[in-house]
Amino acid sequence: MSSTWHILGAGSLGSLWACRLARAGKPVRLILRSPQRLQDYTEAGGLTLVEQERRTSFAIPAETLDAETPIQRLLLACKAYDADKAVASIAHRLAPGAELILLQNGLGSQDEVAARVPRARCIFASSTEGAFREHDWQVNFAGHGFNWLGDPANPLAPTWLDDLAEAGIPHEWTPDILTRLWRKLALNCAINPLTVLYDCRNGGLTGHRCEVATLCAELADLLQRCGQPQAAENLENEVQRVIQATAANYSSMYQDVRNGRRTEIHYLLGHACRSAMRHGQPLPHLERLYRRLVEHLNSHGLPSD
Repeated sequence: MSSTWHILGAGSLGSLWACRLARAGKPVRLILRSPQRLQDYTEAGGLTLVEQERRTSFAIPAETLDAETPIQRLLLACKAYDADKAVASIAHRLAPGAELILLQNGLGSQDEVAARVPRARCIFASSTEGAFREHDWQVNFAGHGFNWLGDPANPLAPTWLDDLAEAGIPHEWTPDILTRLWRKLALNCAINPLTVLYDCRNGGLTGHRCEVATLCAELADLLQRCGQPQAAENLENEVQRVIQATAANYSSMYQDVRNGRRTEIHYLLGHACRSAMRHGQPLPHLERLYRRLVEHLNSHGLPSD
């Protein structure tokens, strides 16, 4: 039998993966942050997946952080700013040679986790799948996308990829996972902050083409400097394509701000600006955008770190 999939972070993507793996008959266990959350989950009777208006419930076993079961495989599906603390809370349970699949946005949190558990294998993931939660313990599958996985330190693909195939989780193992993550970071930096500052859907950025183009030029220069030339190719065209394709959508950062939630600015725009500083490369428009966004978050009582 396959090793158990322990999943820490029962948010949108974590719940989506848990339901599909359970539906395929794979052993799955949710790790919840407190006894109260475990009690709430137990009373709800499990997770519910809503897919094309069809609801299916899965009574997936769950436990708290302090359970004694060793963990061989952990899907970490929390926000980037919670990743290091989450892994620290569970590091004592990781078995020798444990594997962690990191589903965080942006860059920086992956290195924090890897430094926290140096004896574990950290596999980076980049996902374009869409999911959202309307209620606790219910996840709506909003749109089909794709998942790229890779390990910058070890190109050998893990055997458990078969589990993903059997669960219908679209995926590809790639030795160039950092290229994928840098490309996604650049897309997010060019779109998300502007939707917050201009209070608009993604499509509203068609009225700010010059500003988007300027940011893309600076981001492409940064990607080149960071040794990611593939991630820089045709960046502006890709950004404009995404804006058009998702014109009716609100960006994830916009939704976070609207709902009074902490954003992942530190691991997106913040990471880009820190990388530019390390390389001694001034990016005046990107840095100004960062300052504007920090001021906007602070004015709304939201953290900007």
